[in-house]
Amino acid sequence: MIKSGQLTYEEGLRLQQKAWDSVAAGEWDGALILLEHSPVVTLGRNHATPELLLSSEEYRERGIEVVHCKRGGKATCHNPGQLVGYPILNLTNWQQDSHWYLRLLEQAVINTVGKFGIVAGRKEVYTGVWANDRKIAAIGVAIRRWITSHGFALNVHNDLDLFSAIVPCGISEFGVTSMLAEGVAGLSVGEVADVLIREMEVALQCSFVTTEIE
Repeated sequence: MIKSGQLTYEEGLRLQQKAWDSVAAGEWDGALILLEHSPVVTLGRNHATPELLLSSEEYRERGIEVVHCKRGGKATCHNPGQLVGYPILNLTNWQQDSHWYLRLLEQAVINTVGKFGIVAGRKEVYTGVWANDRKIAAIGVAIRRWITSHGFALNVHNDLDLFSAIVPCGISEFGVTSMLAEGVAGLSVGEVADVLIREMEVALQCSFVTTEIE
């Protein structure tokens, strides 16, 4: 398990690749990278241009990166105050089933926010975690050779105004929310991360050991 503070999206990708290489080499069964990102809009493999509501120049003026990535899903945002998790897991050690894996991530997040008194759940058709018809966590993954990358983004106390620059996940009829917006004030991302780690350990029936990647 790797906690890395706040990184740019590019730095996060490099960290994922190093962890992926270690898992692919059989050095680890898996890793869980937890971090925050500086403001960025990421575009998954299924994104469509209308999901971007600003021009390239306007994004630059606001200090927002726009990055194409290899995960599934559409457009989403990352910014400080959001807990981003990148599980890098060799699913041959668990189940070679992408749907099982997505539901596992959703349930770990549902259980995590539930520990803070937030009732959340799934929404039919849409991947992710929802509270009061608003998305509190986005999920988008990539799986290659049954090794996972990318993952989830749980809004803790981040500035939700950033989401007004896109159509989040291509869904215009529902909004986004955060743990703070749902009435849970005073939480740090680290506090939420500690609970999330325990929920992932229970779900995967494993224990994460804190380490560093050079």
